[in-house]
Amino acid sequence: MRLLLIRHGQTPSNVHGLLDTAAPGPGLTVLGERQAAAVPHALDGRGIDAIAVSPLVRTSLTAAPLAEARGLAPVTYDGLREVEAGSLEMESHHEAHQRYLGTVFAWARGDVTRRMPGGPDGVEFLGRYDDAVAQIASAGGDTVVAVSHGAAIRCWASARVAGIDVDVVERTSLQNTGLVEIDGDPTRGWELVSWHPDPLGGLRLAARAADDPTGEAVDR
Repeated sequence: MRLLLIRHGQTPSNVHGLLDTAAPGPGLTVLGERQAAAVPHALDGRGIDAIAVSPLVRTSLTAAPLAEARGLAPVTYDGLREVEAGSLEMESHHEAHQRYLGTVFAWARGDVTRRMPGGPDGVEFLGRYDDAVAQIASAGGDTVVAVSHGAAIRCWASARVAGIDVDVVERTSLQNTGLVEIDGDPTRGWELVSWHPDPLGGLRLAARAADDPTGEAVDR
């Protein structure tokens, strides 16, 4: 199957640099709504059999224009939610962002026993994301869109998808409505088709603010 992992549209917490990972989470900014509205046109001509979202409201709002255009009802999968920030929740300083993402990419490199301060370890995160992807695959469909979250997509794809260099992903941002397209299934594994870090609607929809907690590049 073809799985299109799309990051949600911009939220107020993205703008203010907040590690906002708890449910139900914020809605979209005006720019985020424009980013979401551009997704159907960006995917025009592509067959889409199903749409999956996380329980956080920003993914449902991002998926809504595509769901309406295709006449599909999004299905919620708990495992697609963002990596929980634990004791770093709602922190806005850059050092907290780097600690958060440093932990996320340690998991992607195999250090899965490392724990987010006050939060999950890599075994817990990767396990629940694996489960969500397996559920999506078992539901059927040749091509499925899954609207998820920046750190979650970057970590899971780096850990589970052949053809992805973790070092490159760590140094590259995944902007709101950026796309990671993969092919395969949970049994035989996944291969990278394309990594599109910019908004699906084009650079005209890129955010001007720079300190994006879960989609930013990690300082080395």
